[in-house]
Parts: sequence; structure tokens; C-alpha cells
Amino acid sequence: MDLNAEFQNAVQNVETLDQRPANNMLLKLYGLYKQATEGDVKGERPGGFDFKAMAKYNAWKALAGKVSDDAKTEYVALVNSLLNK
Repeated sequence: MDLNAEFQNAVQNVETLDQRPANNMLLKLYGLYKQATEGDVKGERPGGFDFKAMAKYNAWKALAGKVSDDAKTEYVALVNSLLNK
């Protein structure tokens, strides 16, 4: 299976997890997904009291410079590790 197919499979499989992952894992998944599909984060960091949006932005921003294929590979590995728990 090629990387894009593995990635799409992992995206679907993450919805089938028996338990909701911890917040730090959800943020890691979010950041990897966004980096894999959109590249580096664009725009300003959310401000004010939107803590969820700030956390998501920070998770994505931390992956700046990572190429799409590397983000996809890490995303697949993380989903597989969560599925095997």
C-alpha cells in the first residue's frame, strides 16, 4: 500500500478508536494531519480566550518545516499505535 492510501486509511481508522485519546495525543494527531494535508501553518496565532484554537495552532506550528510525507508517516504510525493499545 502506498503512503497516501495508508494515510487515508489511518484517517478513517482514527474514528474507530475504542477510547478517546488524551488531549496531547489529539493535538499531535491534529498537527500531523494539518501539516500532511496543508503544509506549514499560515496566519496569526489565535488570541484572547480561545484556548482550544491556540492549542491547535501551537500543535501545528510546532511541525513547521516537516515535509508532507514525513507528517503522513508519523500520523500513520501514531494511529496504528493507538489502535494497538
